[in-house]
Amino acid sequence: MAQSHLSEVDAVQEFAGFTSDPAPLLVAQYERIAREEMQALPFYHATMPIVAECVLFEGQWLGCVLTPWMLSVVVLPGPDQLWPVRSSSDRLALPLPCGNMTFMVGELPETGQLLACSLMSPLDPHLGAEQGRSLVSSTLKMLHSLPVQQGEGRVDLGRRRLFGARGR
Repeated sequence: MAQSHLSEVDAVQEFAGFTSDPAPLLVAQYERIAREEMQALPFYHATMPIVAECVLFEGQWLGCVLTPWMLSVVVLPGPDQLWPVRSSSDRLALPLPCGNMTFMVGELPETGQLLACSLMSPLDPHLGAEQGRSLVSSTLKMLHSLPVQQGEGRVDLGRRRLFGARGR
């Protein structure tokens, strides 16, 4: 079973990572949030399922979560990880294969703190349930993709280059 807990280590609050995929816990928590807090909101997309997929990436759980109100990328601590407890809404920039992304510290009652980056909120009202499910898988694949650049990937605006001189 997935597990995360707070502990005091050298007077610094930390919490332990998840030993198994936290996606089922994320789904259960977001289902409760949907039922208790979100259903009455005007942007709630009632036909959208709640879907979460997570994979281990560099020792952390990297995932994508779809709810009837948003699509987000999440990061949670992996097995054998200890994360410091951060202030809610702190921001962290993380380099991923697809490029740098900025995450906000959030918290869920049963999983504790996580990093979240909103990709779509609210959801497009024309997005269908199957398209939403597909979007989760595609987003997770995209997160592991290397960015595509043409040529050398840099622009040389040096004076010698501008005037056609050869040299390095």
